[in-house]
Amino acid sequence: MSEPYEVIPEGVRFALRLTPRANRDGLDGLVADAEGRVALQVRVAAPPVEGAANAALIAYLAKALKLRRSDVRIVSGETARLKIVVLSGEGPALAARLAAWTKGAALRR
Repeated sequence: MSEPYEVIPEGVRFALRLTPRANRDGLDGLVADAEGRVALQVRVAAPPVEGAANAALIAYLAKALKLRRSDVRIVSGETARLKIVVLSGEGPALAARLAAWTKGAALRR
């Protein structure tokens, strides 16, 4: 399995599948698409209305990974379930945080 994230010059980039209107915010594991690309599966309680789910996602990721909200950006997929997220900062350190946070997460296909 490939890692769901990659180190880039500005930090770390990863794919994320968002489920809005969940009963709670949380990491649901990893999900693989038909081509075998892996994404984080995250859910938030906020509805997908007027950017509420995206704002909740940014707040959740910032809290879970101990980052400032301004260090978490959705760079692609604002209105879609599948999003590309960039975490700004020192890439290897952020990758280590992501690895620790997703350790033991189940992979679903």
